[in-house]
Amino acid sequence: MTIPVTMHAWRKHKGNPVPVWDEVPIPSIPPTGLLVKLLASGVCHSDQALLDVEDRPQFNEVYILGHEGCGEIVGIGSHVTDTRFAIGGKVALLAVPGCGLDTCSECSRDLCQLCPSGMHHGIGQDGFYAEYVAIDVRGAVPLPDGVSPEVGAIATDAVTTAYHGIVRRAEVQKHETVFLFGLGGLGFNALQIVHKHIGARVLISDLRPEKLDAARELGIPEADIVPPGTSIPEFIAERGVKIDTVLEFVGKAQTFGDAQKIVRPGGKILCIGTLDRVNQLDMKNGIRKRLSFVFSYGGQYRDLEEVLQLIERGVISPRVKRGRLEEFPRYLRELCEGGVEDRVALVP
Repeated sequence: MTIPVTMHAWRKHKGNPVPVWDEVPIPSIPPTGLLVKLLASGVCHSDQALLDVEDRPQFNEVYILGHEGCGEIVGIGSHVTDTRFAIGGKVALLAVPGCGLDTCSECSRDLCQLCPSGMHHGIGQDGFYAEYVAIDVRGAVPLPDGVSPEVGAIATDAVTTAYHGIVRRAEVQKHETVFLFGLGGLGFNALQIVHKHIGARVLISDLRPEKLDAARELGIPEADIVPPGTSIPEFIAERGVKIDTVLEFVGKAQTFGDAQKIVRPGGKILCIGTLDRVNQLDMKNGIRKRLSFVFSYGGQYRDLEEVLQLIERGVISPRVKRGRLEEFPRYLRELCEGGVEDRVALVP
């Protein structure tokens, strides 16, 4: 394969909330990493937040956007000895793999996604809305046969974030009864993780009838679906259901308040949704019920490996629409306006 000298990429320029389609040099092959030709890059609500933010001094003044990626290896660094990686192999890309150093305050505590010194692809540093990317092998997971690059791309965040929160942080078990707020890009994958992978009972709420129809198609019984406009605390009380864990994938004042009301004493609330930046915690209720509030961010290498295996086996089936990379601003606008059903993966 002939690698060109330059490529096009969508970049964030400090002071400009609009992405810029720039021509930039192809990155060099890192000694401990790979040069990857991108085959798909996922669009996320966070992309708009990153375009809007101007107050993070650790961010580069200009950087390539995109934190969900999947591609084909076209170059291998001289220090790479892992035989899983070969020219032509496909890999899903973890945006924040961490530095992996024993001296790192986060990586040494198994918190690589919070590492302050490792790469943050598409989050202040060059990411995946481009034709090529250079990435350390710590961020590359071989793509199983049968998993498309589009699905592989959105799996790196939209599935892995949900999986890490549910399996690692909230530690949801099969015997639990779970309530899930929100069936958006992450929430619908969360539903599949709880219902099909873990096998726990899950009750669901979403304002969009089409999302509830999709849940019915997955086999969620009608009795566990809250009709839009129904009071959730009343719905739970009338049925006498004991909710062990609430998965809060919305993050609005209403949903966060309801979560605290419906969870049983000694229960857990997993917080991932952020539609409202600040929400109120009922201290007396939380203390009286001895609740656990669990926050989660991103995922880790092992999470992505396990997620891709579940997708390969058909346990999880992410829903993704395909678009062209050149049309990123349009797809981001449609996603933020609710015009995209689940997720979009862009192809150069």
